[in-house]
Amino acid sequence: MLFLWLLISCSPHGGDASPISCYNDRGEATDWFYMYKLPKEHGTASGLRYFLLDRGGADWAPGQGDINDTSGALGRTLGQLYTQKTEVAYILYNDQEPQPPPLRPIHHRGGHTKGVLLLDTTQGFWLIHSTPYFPASPRAMGGYSYPDSGVHYGQNFLCVTFPLKSFQTIGEQLQINQPNVYSCDVPPSFAAAVPALAAACHKNGTWVPPANRSVALTSVGGTRFVDFAKGAAFNDDLYHSWVAPALRSDLLVQYWNRSGGILPSDCSLGWKVLGVTRVSPSGSPAYNHTKDHSKWAVSLGPAVFDSEGGGWLCVGDINRNRAEEKRGGGTLCQRDAAVWKAYRTAAVDFQPCGSAS
Repeated sequence: MLFLWLLISCSPHGGDASPISCYNDRGEATDWFYMYKLPKEHGTASGLRYFLLDRGGADWAPGQGDINDTSGALGRTLGQLYTQKTEVAYILYNDQEPQPPPLRPIHHRGGHTKGVLLLDTTQGFWLIHSTPYFPASPRAMGGYSYPDSGVHYGQNFLCVTFPLKSFQTIGEQLQINQPNVYSCDVPPSFAAAVPALAAACHKNGTWVPPANRSVALTSVGGTRFVDFAKGAAFNDDLYHSWVAPALRSDLLVQYWNRSGGILPSDCSLGWKVLGVTRVSPSGSPAYNHTKDHSKWAVSLGPAVFDSEGGGWLCVGDINRNRAEEKRGGGTLCQRDAAVWKAYRTAAVDFQPCGSAS
């Protein structure tokens, strides 16, 4: 009984049936948030320090506590996965799924994707992240916990609250991405509204996904995003061959550089795609890109024909290497002045075209 009481008391709703949402560090439902966890060598010895920027914020704010805290933004948001009393649908996917330590590592060769979908009959959230072996299935014992596998390197998170109708489109995008779904439940009561989620969960369905597709998505609060999803058949670099031309923006891209076949910065198609080499979120001590496992892209300057203000920021799944040209994945992009500035200033140096890595 004590264990059950602790689970309920950690819920952002206190056990009631409030709509599922992203949550900020103040315990408030929010339309979206970005989170940047620093590497272990920078900020604190624990490797659990983070910065947060949610809707209405002007810049990064220091996290209130550690990323492992159940009362923080990530703990409150994912805590709903373990404490809900009403019927929900969820999908957890990760190319490096959670496994007991003796069974690690495991690397699936489908989509290079990591994320969480959780929704009720009115709305839910989509969390895109970069952390291996995370999060634990709700079928496992215990609640929210941040894994050791995400401590050493920098990690990134984007959470967006979407209305129910958006999850049909998101489900189709997931099918293009070909993710490794390691835990899911889409009850029959959701099947009529979001059949694409049921198909992604059960790996069935009659829809034949295209090689790639971009779609517009609008959050519960009216924020507009553009999602780019590619499958293995796309067989090209996501950022250089597609995202940069589509957004009409030169891009600085932060990605995992500790793999084979890394692609150099490329200016050959008219739009520059430049690899970030030094990172400093919120003015923290700058560190080398090899200490960062995040996958994000920020426009070099404000977007062309920028009627909304600010440039583009995209958070996603794919690294720039030869192997991942042949794997599914994608990126979710937003144009917002504060978000663009937060990430543009985090990219303190980059590799020019024509230079060695």
